[in-house]
Amino acid sequence: MRLIIIGAGFAGMYAALSAARLRDIQGVSPEELEIALVAPEPTLVVRPRLYEQKPETLTAPLLDVLNAIDVVYVQGSAESIDTKSRVVQVATAKGTRKTLSYDRLVVATGSRLFRPNIPGLAEHGFSVDQLDDAIALDRHLHSLPDRPAMNGRDTVVVAGGGFTGIEAATEMPARLRKILGKDAKPRVIIVDRNSAIAPDMGEGPRPVIEEALRKIGVETRLGAGVASLDKSGVTLSNGEHIETETVIWAAGIRAAPLTQQIPAERDNFGRLLVDRDLRVPGVAGVFATGDAARAACDDVGNYALMSCQHATRMGAFAGNNAAAELLGVPTKPYHQKGYVTCLDLGEAGALFTVGWERQVKMVGDVGKKTKQEINTVWIYPPKAERAAALASADPERVTDVTGFF
Repeated sequence: MRLIIIGAGFAGMYAALSAARLRDIQGVSPEELEIALVAPEPTLVVRPRLYEQKPETLTAPLLDVLNAIDVVYVQGSAESIDTKSRVVQVATAKGTRKTLSYDRLVVATGSRLFRPNIPGLAEHGFSVDQLDDAIALDRHLHSLPDRPAMNGRDTVVVAGGGFTGIEAATEMPARLRKILGKDAKPRVIIVDRNSAIAPDMGEGPRPVIEEALRKIGVETRLGAGVASLDKSGVTLSNGEHIETETVIWAAGIRAAPLTQQIPAERDNFGRLLVDRDLRVPGVAGVFATGDAARAACDDVGNYALMSCQHATRMGAFAGNNAAAELLGVPTKPYHQKGYVTCLDLGEAGALFTVGWERQVKMVGDVGKKTKQEINTVWIYPPKAERAAALASADPERVTDVTGFF
């Protein structure tokens, strides 16, 4: 029997850990149930941190962990899925292709930044979406001191006033002063079509965010979108032109394109609709998880967000359930009633909220300390020690924040 997991992000990593955990509990050998993880590199990109400086350091190796739990690593990119024949075509870095058959498949392919067809965006826009994107932005920022201090050199425009946009923008003033000199006076502007900053955060946390932006001097342009980009800067939908050499696009994400090869229903974000066990209905043997899946968290209408907090726990349930079907043991319905947010606000600290109603619990330096612990400890892979790694992947305990407060 073979269980294939596509993707080495948070969901894919925990799917592998959890499936191996259940195999171990059931006393089944790796020869009887092969668990294989397919990804271009055996590396976890710590994507929630890509707005930070030195993005090339924001990865964690996975190969030793996978070896410790007897998960086979297959290097390459999954190019196609045939759900009728139950095979995955993988393109290797050497240009060859291999075909892998599966008995169960977990699609954990994550998400990608949505880049609309705005004139100049492809040529002049940066992002912090993928590792290569963040590295390209960092190199660009470090090239600024070599340019004339004019034409908006010290101005950064961030398109998108959601979670990613706010974190990228609030990090930028200190980051630019470090690059341009402590006496530099960088200008950072968030542009968003909505009438309020952080539209998804709600009324409770918004005053904290607005005060933090004022404190560190981040401007906003609300009720306007980006109409076009060129070498001179960005033109907004209201006609305003902002001179800048740095535009960061942070407005919306979609499920990775591979999900479109699964003959099933998807939502507006391209996520596969799944049942409570994270199966894709009507497609035998296929599970979806993380940003590739639209899954109910509870019985009152809350759905998993495209975030690592949900991806880790969803991954653990998907891996467990895919293995459970093969091993003939009961599955565990996915649930995630506890929900927190921790929004980095740069030199203004951080904002920590609890519950779907986003009740503010911590702000400022206290919130920052929690954010740093989450970003540098909680979301990293477990140690490459078999017992500890397998124990970390109990679906009922992964990112369980219900007792945090």
